[in-house]
Amino acid sequence: DHRQAGAPGEEGGCAAAPALAARAACGQRQAIMHDLKALRADPAAFAAALARRGVTDAADALLAADAQRRAAETKAQEALARRNAASKEIGAAMAAKDSARADALKAEVAGLKDEIAALETAAREAGEKAEALLVSLPNLPAPDVPDGADEHGNVEVMRWGSPRAFDFQPLEHDIVAAKLGYDPEAAARVAGARFAVLKGPLARLQRALGQYMIDTQTAKHGFAETYAPLLVKENAAFGTGQLPKFEEDVFKTTDGRYLIPTAEMSLTNLVAGEIIDAAALPIRMTALTPCFRSEAGSAGRDTRGLIRQHQFEKCELVTICTPEQAEAEHQHMLESAEAILQALNLPYRRMLLCAGDMGFSARKTYDLEVWLPGQGTYREISSVSDCGEFQGRRMNARWKVAGEKGSRGPVNTLNGSGLAVGRTLVAVLENYQQADGSVLIPEVLKPWMAGINKLEHR
Repeated sequence: DHRQAGAPGEEGGCAAAPALAARAACGQRQAIMHDLKALRADPAAFAAALARRGVTDAADALLAADAQRRAAETKAQEALARRNAASKEIGAAMAAKDSARADALKAEVAGLKDEIAALETAAREAGEKAEALLVSLPNLPAPDVPDGADEHGNVEVMRWGSPRAFDFQPLEHDIVAAKLGYDPEAAARVAGARFAVLKGPLARLQRALGQYMIDTQTAKHGFAETYAPLLVKENAAFGTGQLPKFEEDVFKTTDGRYLIPTAEMSLTNLVAGEIIDAAALPIRMTALTPCFRSEAGSAGRDTRGLIRQHQFEKCELVTICTPEQAEAEHQHMLESAEAILQALNLPYRRMLLCAGDMGFSARKTYDLEVWLPGQGTYREISSVSDCGEFQGRRMNARWKVAGEKGSRGPVNTLNGSGLAVGRTLVAVLENYQQADGSVLIPEVLKPWMAGINKLEHR
């Protein structure tokens, strides 16, 4: 699964990475991730939306912590005002030679100083608790997202193409690839499990798929090709939602950077901290990059072949837009990903994910699942998600209308695979395999294959 998602019901956790939890203590607390004003205005609706994601009691705990913080801050302000007033009264009492009153006022000021310090500590601690809750809560599902706890609640929206009728028993991709240049044993010797070595024309086919995808997304669908870092800082991983909740799913370097599990992390953060003029939106970006996932918690899943790897390539699509543009951009991104599958003549189906199966940052997601005849099933090859303003809040990325003071609010962000290259290679190997073990090259890929029309036994 190329979505950044936890196990069903996992979103209920509340632990935050220390550096992120300290944000409030540093005086940087903001209404990030979720609109606290909206939560205060209608806590029942917020709690109901979270419950659809399998998260219960978090809204009450968040409201309580927020109320404690605000109450402590209010009392601290009142105590500070009284201390300032008492300090002035001390001067007046001394001028009037009323030493008894002056001494009483001095004692009151000393007591208020301690009270203010205690209240400020209480406000900070309550703020840190509220922020730890905030950073752990997933995005709220869109109203038209179906209910459900896991993939069994997903809804099939449509199918495209008809599975090929084979006159022989089709094989799974790893069996097909083993005679065409796939060498998992060599990969294991070099890097361990869940890595791949591809050789000769098979490696070229992998490259051809990526080149075809990036060229198509830029030339036909309006996405600007972007070269971006494969290593990002903690704040970038936080901005798109991988941190703090999914830290175990990403590889961290010794200097505190993270290898990207998807180019979404790099591309989306290119607008972090910015206020973007509405006239420049939507911004559509694409990148063909290696991606890295630790696959924590996936023991026993897809241990064979190329389905679930620590290292893989993906043509990522990212859009930054206004709220009014988001629905149309979601449809455009979805169709841009589907166009690759259609051009490759790979049968697929479009699935609308239920609330419990969506990724952490998504408010609405469609999965594209390609038909794999060797496995006799559909498998996910792309997730296309509308994240609403969730990531915009985390990144402090906003949009404005020229001539107006201030911003209109957080930008909306969308992301999707157009497509995952390794999984597309799997689909080509299974759907284009021949009885003699060879694999035909899809017609649209031939310009990138230097005259190779078929993969044959090595």
